[in-house]
Formats: sequence, structure tokens, C-alpha cells
Amino acid sequence: MGMQSKGHAIMIALPYQGHINPYISLALKLASKGFTITFVHLEFIHHKLSKAHHNGEVEDFFSEARESGLDIRYATIGDGFPLEFDRDRKVQEYWEVMLRDFPGRVDEFVGKMIDQSQPCDVQYFLVTDTVYSWAAIIADKYKLVNVSFFTEPALVFSLQYHWDLLKERGHFPCKDKIEDITYVPGVDSINTRDLMSTLREHEPEDVVYKMLSQAFEEVKKADFILHNTVKDLESEALSALNKYQPNYAVGPINFSKTLAPNTVSKSFWSESDCTKWLESKSIGSVLYVSFGSLVHTNKQIIEEMAYGLLLSEVNFIWVIRDGILESGDANVLPVGYEDEIKDKGLIVPWCNQIEVLSNPTVGGFLTHNGWNSTVESMWCGVPMICYPVTYDQPTNRKLVVDDWKIGINLCDGESVNRFEVAERIKSFMSDGSISKSFKMKADKVKETMQKALEIDGSSGRNFDRFIKDLEAKIHNKAANVENLCK
Repeated sequence: MGMQSKGHAIMIALPYQGHINPYISLALKLASKGFTITFVHLEFIHHKLSKAHHNGEVEDFFSEARESGLDIRYATIGDGFPLEFDRDRKVQEYWEVMLRDFPGRVDEFVGKMIDQSQPCDVQYFLVTDTVYSWAAIIADKYKLVNVSFFTEPALVFSLQYHWDLLKERGHFPCKDKIEDITYVPGVDSINTRDLMSTLREHEPEDVVYKMLSQAFEEVKKADFILHNTVKDLESEALSALNKYQPNYAVGPINFSKTLAPNTVSKSFWSESDCTKWLESKSIGSVLYVSFGSLVHTNKQIIEEMAYGLLLSEVNFIWVIRDGILESGDANVLPVGYEDEIKDKGLIVPWCNQIEVLSNPTVGGFLTHNGWNSTVESMWCGVPMICYPVTYDQPTNRKLVVDDWKIGINLCDGESVNRFEVAERIKSFMSDGSISKSFKMKADKVKETMQKALEIDGSSGRNFDRFIKDLEAKIHNKAANVENLCK
């Protein structure tokens, strides 16, 4: 197969910020190993990214990556909805149609790619987000190696992988149960309150349940499963999963010690520069506050958070993105609040999170515990104040607070009270023995993550092992195709 012997990956991104970031990083990493990549965004995501970074004029987000020598092609695919359709607020309608119609669109796209190539010269393979349930069907139809990429921790994967077991034992759904679960392979113990919202709250007729239950049934047919986590931090869950299929912990995928920094646009929003403001603050004195790209909340919670931050008297940067309120109201903060915080606080619509977290003036992160945010905080050695809201966030909180002990809970219950918020923040950001203990543990986790990405680190070795196994699988598939061509 000549220069094409390593294969050509078809990668279709899931249309959410927390999935796109690691997915792009994986594409760059695969390309750096000599694979050709066709990276596919949904058309509305292309429009979002183009609008945020290039005034709507960009055609190809990977042109600079190609100039650096990486063979990454770029394409888009429609989802059947107009650009103005609100996919974040109409989740049920959107994913009902996506589950029904999108696999056909992917089938057509992949079929055209394969038809336009010489089947004996190019061996394509599929790399998809685990949440997409159509991967195995497409891979089987076109005789493609099927690589599944899970962007969240192995604990979350394992719980959903054993969905049937949870259902059999009466723990799905388990909204009103408070019990310890001790029977999931590789999971020592987890309380039902720490399960993902998909297991606690969603009923079988809910589209999120349909989507994830299908996805975690289909992933059992994948040839390889990649995880955006570190083996040294989740060894038991990963070891148990390896008894079923080849699983590789290759995280944190967004960082690399061998790949040059890239300029591929990832953020849905333009980013404010916080550097000058941060430079005016003392080391470790700033609390960074962000609830990510997907969470919606209400005015009461925002108000209690706002006055809690004010009462705490700590320096803070607070990211309040457009559309964060469930109501859609553009007036998010209490009237006059930005005047009250003066130089103590900085409100921005969006920012480069890793740049802020890596600034030495930042000493804590008040977070919703989305996995990308959690990993970035860990990578920078920044302890966390946890306020999980939905999806995998409660389970991620368990890892941060209970297992790794690099953070605290913002609240004891679900309600948010400004005085409790102020007290937790003040204590956490103080220079006392408790805050120093969290910082020491966070630094150890940071060291673990950074060592994992060394050439001889666990993630470095796992990625190399995956590449070797992938090449062997591609070679076997190619041999079968060549026999058919003779």
C-alpha cells in the first residue's frame, strides 16, 4: 500500500465543546504518527467556530496544521436542521432526529469517500466519539477498523458499560435511592447520589437514555477503545474493562510533550484576554469560576453565587457565557453588581481556560466538573471547589473530592446559599493548613498526569501500543481487501 500503509482515519466530531476539544487533539496526535485524517465537523459547528474566530470567513480549520506537515483534511456534514435551530435547548427534538436520520447521512458521506478512492491503495478506518451509536454499523458495512474514543473518565464509561447490571440490580433509574453500589467490576464503591444524571434521572423513553444505551451496547463491538484519562489515576476501572475489549488510557489528550502547539480553532466563543488583570494580583490569590459550555442555570443560583463571591472578599474571574440562563434572559447578574466588585472581580463572557488556570496567581477553580475543565485544573495543579449540575459531573466530583482529595464541595445539598458559598470560598482560598494540603495533593496529581505523557509514561506507552495494534488490524483488513481485488 506504499505511503498510505498507515491508513486514513475518518473522524466525525460530536457537536459539543467538551467533546470537540479532545477530539481535535486526538486527530493531531494521530496525524503526527503518520496517519492521514479526514476531520469532519457538523455544519453548524463549522459556522460557530468560524464566527467566533474568523468573522465567518474560514473554510478550513486545519490549513495551518497541514502547513506544519500533518496530513489532515477537513470536511463538513449536515445534521438536517437549519443553523438557527437551538440545539442546546431542544435536546429531545434534536437527538430524536439525530438518532433516526444522522446514521444515513454518515453512511452516505463514508460511502462517497470510499467510492472516490482506490480500495486496494487506501485503507480507511473509523474513529468516533463513543456517544455516537452508529459507528459499529458503518464500520461493519464498509469493513473498517472501528476505534471508539471516550472523552470522560473511565469510571463514567464503566458505569454505563454495565448499564444492564445496574438495571438488573434495581439501580436504574435510581432517583429516590441513596445506596452504595459495590458490584460493578473495577468500581470499588459508589453511592447512587454520585451516579451520572443519565442513570439517576432519565427514564427509558427519554432521548438521552436511548442515545446512551444504544451507544454503550454498540461500543462493545469496537476494535479499540481510547480513554481521555490516566491509568495511574483509574487503574482498577481500566483493568476490569480490559477483560472485555482492548482499552487504552491515553490522556490527558489535550496536552502533549512531543507535539508542537497548534492553532486549530476549538472554542465556540471569542476569548477575552485576562492576562493584564491577573498580573495585578498576588500569587495564588485568584479564584477562577466557570460552569463550562453546556450548563444552564437560573437567576436565583447566579445571584447567590454572585453575592457569595462578593462576601468572600477573594479576587475572582467569573466566566458568564451568553445563554447561561435557562430562561434565555440576557441580564444575568444583579443590577450594579459589576460596580460593587470593582477591582476584586473580573466578569468575562469566555476565555482561554488553560491560560488562566496555568497563571500562578490562580489558586482555585470553582467548577461544574465537566471532564475537560476537571482535567485542565488537574494538569495545572489547581485545587477545585465543586458544583456539579448534570450528566457526568456528579461522578467527576466524586473522583475529585472523595478519591483524589484535590477539592471540596461548594454546598452540602442542592441549594445554594450566599453565606455558605462565601465561607467555603474564604476557607478554601486562605493560606491555612487545609488549603495548603489541597495544593500539595493537586501538585502530586499534576505530576502524575505529566509523567503519564512522557515517552515512557503510562499514557505514552499506551498510545504507542494502540498505534502498533491499530496498524496490525489495518494491515489484516487491507490484506483481506487486496485478496478481493485480485
